Amino acid sequence: MRISALLGLIALVIKKMEAMTPWMDGGGKQEQPQDEGTAYNNLELGSYDPNLDNYDLSNYEEKVIKSDYGVLTPTTEVGTLAPPTTRASTKTMMATMAPRTWTAITTPSISSLLNALTAQGKLKRIDLSGNSISTIEDDAFLLPALQELIIPENKLVSLPRLPGSLVRLDAQLNNLQSPGILPESFRELKKLQFLYLSDNKLDYIPVPLPSSLRSLHLQNNHIQMIPEDIFCNAQDHTYIRRALEDIRLDGNPINLSLFPNAYFCLPRLPIGSYT
Repeated sequence: MRISALLGLIALVIKKMEAMTPWMDGGGKQEQPQDEGTAYNNLELGSYDPNLDNYDLSNYEEKVIKSDYGVLTPTTEVGTLAPPTTRASTKTMMATMAPRTWTAITTPSISSLLNALTAQGKLKRIDLSGNSISTIEDDAFLLPALQELIIPENKLVSLPRLPGSLVRLDAQLNNLQSPGILPESFRELKKLQFLYLSDNKLDYIPVPLPSSLRSLHLQNNHIQMIPEDIFCNAQDHTYIRRALEDIRLDGNPINLSLFPNAYFCLPRLPIGSYT
């Protein structure tokens, strides 16, 4: 009697344990993972089109770097070489050479970099700062849309011909001499607003200056005199040159107080020595 009762109790415990096994294993039947092909087949791709030809890439900008070996390399980094762009639709296109790698600029030597950018006439900015450039071919930068030519800290003794589209010319910290600037180089630059020629070897202010000019930096040159009509109209004392508000002549061997008739039309007196 006792043996049968014990066997019945054992059978009951076993039955209870079998009933609890699914809960101990995590609660129910586990799902088997789908194979990789099945998973991709179940993705909802909507209107995705893998063909790039159907997308408008006109606003994509590709950075072009000119290496020391002449190779044009696409990149998204902006390093010592400037970020020129090659897409036709970009609003600003520019090219910058790495410092201390160039000694001369001629049309053939920069053609590999500029040809792609000038093909559609949209190169607007060139930066050649901090190289060792001593010569530039006369027509190297006659580009129809060029607005900024940045060439400070080189070894230039003369300037090339400049495009009429130019807004800013920065040629500071060179060896520019007055004979190296073509007569009336700036007369036809009707859009020129910023002219920076400080820290050179100029003996006089290059003339004539366009009426569009707003800022003229000539400090630390060899200028000793200022013609009366260089800024103003000597025949018309009612003339006011409102645009030209920033003139620097400090660091030149000149007493600006000796040339009062040269400034009467200006909104501000030039910065420099008056003693």
